[in-house]
Amino acid sequence: MIRRDSPFRASLRLLGTRRFGIFWFASLLSNIGTWAQQVAQPWLLLTLGASPFVLGLDAFAMGAPVLLLTLVGGALADRKDRRIVIAGFQSIQMLCPIAIVLLILSGTVQPWMIIVLSLIVGVTDALSMPSFQSIVPLIVGREQIATGIALNSTQFNLSRILGPAIAGVLMLKIGATGAFAISAASYLPFILVAVWILPRGLATIRDSKRLDARTVLVDLQVIGRESTLGGGLLLVLTTSFLCAPIMTFCPLLIRATAHGGVEHFSAAVGAFGVGGLIGATGLLAVDATRDRRRLALCGGIAYAVIVIAATITQSLWAFPVVFGLAGIAMTVSSASANAMLQSLAPESLRGQTVSLFMLAMRGGSSAGSLLTGWSVAVLGVRTALLINGAIALLLLLTLAGPWLRARLPAALGTADGIPKETPRTPRFGI
Repeated sequence: MIRRDSPFRASLRLLGTRRFGIFWFASLLSNIGTWAQQVAQPWLLLTLGASPFVLGLDAFAMGAPVLLLTLVGGALADRKDRRIVIAGFQSIQMLCPIAIVLLILSGTVQPWMIIVLSLIVGVTDALSMPSFQSIVPLIVGREQIATGIALNSTQFNLSRILGPAIAGVLMLKIGATGAFAISAASYLPFILVAVWILPRGLATIRDSKRLDARTVLVDLQVIGRESTLGGGLLLVLTTSFLCAPIMTFCPLLIRATAHGGVEHFSAAVGAFGVGGLIGATGLLAVDATRDRRRLALCGGIAYAVIVIAATITQSLWAFPVVFGLAGIAMTVSSASANAMLQSLAPESLRGQTVSLFMLAMRGGSSAGSLLTGWSVAVLGVRTALLINGAIALLLLLTLAGPWLRARLPAALGTADGIPKETPRTPRFGI
């Protein structure tokens, strides 16, 4: 029986609050549309005759702007009105799946057009996602950040289940057009809720500072001085660069095993979401004050081992099990690392801390997909992913000792006249 004061019960109470509950539901709808498109897009490219390299290039186009622009997005989150940042860039992004629908209906769609639109999505994501990712700490207290992030991870992984399932049905019944239409429609509720949930003209103690290269560099120096944060970012980068490409090349892996079809691909992606949901739900039972490093590291090591296992799987119906385990491992690792980073960061640097997490996760995934696309073309999908998993496992085992021995800081220090952040009460009455 769940104790009255258990972490799981506290998590459910947070989900039942007005602001966080509505934000959680709007994010779920948005991510369902995103995952529907994530399933439809690589399959659409394959039906258009795209090569493995083009699949990797499309993933790179969507993720590459993170490498160049996410630090700008982090600075915008710390210095500008996040309502305007989110609404503006997400509205532009909404036009991209609409354009794909029109291109399909007109019969003029080409792989290069999809890649160009992916690039636009990548740019808008890089500039707006730090503002989005830093919403949770604004609507909960510091002691609830880990719980809020774990709850946010549950909706994200629930969308991994519902999105691919919806996409699979739509693609079988009416084609990829339906999945892209769902994606376009899913943007509007989230934009409206994000504008409502954040206060007008959100001000921080950084508003008076200019947005230039020097101030961004100072931010990075403050964050980079902490070896604990650096180890967490390195862990996320390693798993994203070497393990995450398994999702990009899942269609090829499915086809390489007894010529699997879209239903097997959709089942594997959906199973990844089920695993992620299980992992995120498990994190709700972890005390919010617990050091998350060991959880993050064990999840990353398990992720690398599972990537290796996926390359030797011979049965099409074994893939949902393997990808389900991968979802558990990835979610435990990334959500634990994210919670640690945001809990340690002061509010004045939280947007930039989130941008570094995104740079490691999204940028690492896009760069890894591009490199893996080349190695898949040369070595084949199984050998390429096997090498990725083995290298990731070696690197994470090397990182484990020094990172776990590093002293966990209570908070980041001062920089450029910015004082340490003191504990605060929730910004909203939840």
